[in-house]
Amino acid sequence: MTQNIYDNETFFAGYSQLPRSVHGLDGAPEWPVLRGMLPKLTGKQVLDLGCGFGWFCRFAADEGAASVLGVDVSEKMLERGRRETADSRVTYERADLETYAPPADAFDLAYSSLAFHYIEDLAGLFGRVHAALKPGGGLVCSVEHPIMTAPARQEWLADADGRATWPVNGYHDEGRRVSNWLAEGVVKRHRTTGTYLDLLLGAGFRLEKLAEWAPSPEQVANEPGWAKERERPFFLLIAASRG
Repeated sequence: MTQNIYDNETFFAGYSQLPRSVHGLDGAPEWPVLRGMLPKLTGKQVLDLGCGFGWFCRFAADEGAASVLGVDVSEKMLERGRRETADSRVTYERADLETYAPPADAFDLAYSSLAFHYIEDLAGLFGRVHAALKPGGGLVCSVEHPIMTAPARQEWLADADGRATWPVNGYHDEGRRVSNWLAEGVVKRHRTTGTYLDLLLGAGFRLEKLAEWAPSPEQVANEPGWAKERERPFFLLIAASRG
């Protein structure tokens, strides 16, 4: 079973204060690029895997989706999502993505933001998602970039000239990683970029677009503290279609 860290009181309290939790999609700096990967949603059947507070579910409904199903393992996340959603086209379901099997040929789009790096059996999930898509359907998702999940010690260091550097340790040693982010003992699954693509292709997907996201110069100008985030990609964004 996926670690349900989001129902941990300490983690949930910290996560609820993040900009993306307070301001929704507009608080997620990678959102403009991810949004550009989306198809038109008018009349579409949409599945949001790891829907959290339901920000994307409500966005999809506002964009004209016929129905949106948000799935998450966290009851705390779903409780807030239901409370903040008034649109009857949006429904929520609690399920563990390690075993969740959506109905076959039911969706035009599967979407997931920063959830897949928690999943151990990602090959199984990709296979079930592929089966859940209608012919011509697509998957748009984001994960923490493998450069971010690889380091055993995830912290900035300084080189001999005093410049900030990010140590990448054990990049090719895939598997379980434990970090103390918002709470102790947060478990993620590290994979290389190549492995993510191999799993997608192995499930029958066709790659449409890949982006290694870092803030744009314009974003850095507005948020100078993000300057160091241009030193390495922070997120991996992927668009794929049912092959």
